[in-house]
Amino acid sequence: MGSETNSVVEITEPLLNDPDKISAVGSEEDSVPIPEWKDQITIRGLVVSALLGGLFCVITHKLNLTVGIIPSLNVAAGLLGFFFVKSWTGFLSRLGFSVTPFTRQENTVIQTCVVACYGLAFSGGFGSYLIAMDERTYQLIGADYPGNRAEDVKNPGLGWMIGFLIVVSFLGLFSLVPLRKIMVMDYKLTYPSGTATAMLINSFHTNTGAELAGKQVHCLGKYLSISLSWSCFKWFFSGIGDSCGFDNFPSLGLTLFKNTFYFDFSPTYVGCGLICPHIVNCSVLLGAIISWGFLWPFISKHAGDWYPADLGSNDFKGLYGYKVFIAISLILGDGLYNLIKIIAITAKEICSKNTKEKLPVVMEALDSESSRLKLEQKRRDEVFLKDRIPSWIAASGYVGLAAISTATIPIIFPPLKWYLVLCSYIIAPVLAFCNSYGTGLTDWNLASTYGKIGLFIIASLVGSNGGVVAGLAACGVMMSIVSTAADLMQDFKTGYLTLSSAKSMFVSQLVGTAMGCVIAPLTFWLFWTAFDIGSPDGPYKAPYAVIFREMAILGIEGFSELPKHCLAICCGFFVAALVINLLRDVTSEKVSQFIPIPMAMAVPFYIGAYFAIDMFVGTVILFIWERINRKDAEDYAGAVASGLICGDGIWTVPSAILSIFRINPPICMYFGPSLDS
Repeated sequence: MGSETNSVVEITEPLLNDPDKISAVGSEEDSVPIPEWKDQITIRGLVVSALLGGLFCVITHKLNLTVGIIPSLNVAAGLLGFFFVKSWTGFLSRLGFSVTPFTRQENTVIQTCVVACYGLAFSGGFGSYLIAMDERTYQLIGADYPGNRAEDVKNPGLGWMIGFLIVVSFLGLFSLVPLRKIMVMDYKLTYPSGTATAMLINSFHTNTGAELAGKQVHCLGKYLSISLSWSCFKWFFSGIGDSCGFDNFPSLGLTLFKNTFYFDFSPTYVGCGLICPHIVNCSVLLGAIISWGFLWPFISKHAGDWYPADLGSNDFKGLYGYKVFIAISLILGDGLYNLIKIIAITAKEICSKNTKEKLPVVMEALDSESSRLKLEQKRRDEVFLKDRIPSWIAASGYVGLAAISTATIPIIFPPLKWYLVLCSYIIAPVLAFCNSYGTGLTDWNLASTYGKIGLFIIASLVGSNGGVVAGLAACGVMMSIVSTAADLMQDFKTGYLTLSSAKSMFVSQLVGTAMGCVIAPLTFWLFWTAFDIGSPDGPYKAPYAVIFREMAILGIEGFSELPKHCLAICCGFFVAALVINLLRDVTSEKVSQFIPIPMAMAVPFYIGAYFAIDMFVGTVILFIWERINRKDAEDYAGAVASGLICGDGIWTVPSAILSIFRINPPICMYFGPSLDS
């Protein structure tokens, strides 16, 4: 987009200068040839991807069916991919075989393929909308619950689940491909997990003879070890319940703890705070203060007037309804504003016939070090733009897949008519952009939130005769598109920083998605047949199943069933998001750099304030570090952040395996108010 998008870049450019500079691609490697995109995809890479994809699908199902929160496993995928291939090539070399060198590009392709595969274990709804259709969830809610009909039941089946994933999972990959340059190069979105993964992969494949690169690798390894050790230590105190351990430490007092204001000692979120721009971290904290500090306590005081006081914490007719829909309003306001701005800028360029490929330029005084970094960035830009994915392929792929899906889904779910599926595919790219943009800022993939939009709208349109199943199926369509689109853009960022071809990234996403369409249902079927899924007294309660079914039942009645004043407050926050974005664009840089980002503010509205505290701790550490020694902060902040994120991400694998084998933490560390003497 050239210089016309400089104001856009200013919105999200990290204040640690540029995370690209810490990607360990040193100038000493300019002479290293970059493999052609076809050579970056190898048979050994695909085999390792399938093995790791199966492992990560098991972990994701486990987390989905117990707590319902899935952390990013990108860094673990990059690390384990390197470990397996390097071990294999080392073994063959010792036997005297000639092996093809293992490159960072191949490592990146493996990571991308694994993420695409296990991503379907999340967006496939095996712990949410699919389980919400089954008979047990129907019985848990109760046959006498208004709107809960015995006809609206569809039990899991291996065949129809695989078929459903095949027809819905590929559309998200085609929806945002034309925007990859804007999201990664022009907007310079950080995608913290993608950046951390690139840092890790680059550290494995860098000539550590370069002094700075060697120090960065050492720094990453040091903080990775610290993070991994700390996560392991925390596990011993986390007990069996949901209220044990350092993750529930009332560091700011029990009163604030009840409103989710506490530091939960998460290396991942502190690392995100180090790697995200200061304005993003401050926006997240501001959103937490507005929502959990003022808005939710204020609304709670009106319990019994605005909504029934005896509702559960996840009932959409109560406070939970405000949380979900106000967050959605902020997200949509910010996302739609930026989408319209992109369309306007693009149209302006087309009209002025200024369509020649130009690299983004930021005018500033450059010393020799900065000049070297700019040359490295130019090289990344050239590699990223070299292997084009033509827009007509993306457009025709999306239209063709949408046509097949529109014809097939009503066969699997008869209440969801073809014209409703078609409408979903028309608005899905807008929501996919919103989710990808938000993920780039905060590392939170809010696919389930966007899925709830589709669920609520379609259920209300279909009505009482089949609206529950239709709404849940529409939720699956929407979740799949927005989740895979965000994953693809996150992996494009990783590929950009590791000098990997965008075409090889896209193809590996396609292959990984194809693997996931089969592996995710198969691994879920192991849980389904081996355990009592959905039992309130068992280890696999599937907590989100009841929530999703109740929301579909609520959707049948339309927005009239939302709690009092909810719709009016949502409209207010939607308009506020538009106004804030407009102020960011019309004010000078000196002022706009202090104006918060609505998308980042929205995340804690729905999730809680605890991760905002962690991210703010990270940004305070970086701020002080920059004041003490700015050069060191610029060189090593990314390595420290990546190490913290990687170590915590790696620990997810052994902790999930321990949980699968029912090896529970030995100690429950719990904090409560002192007893009166």
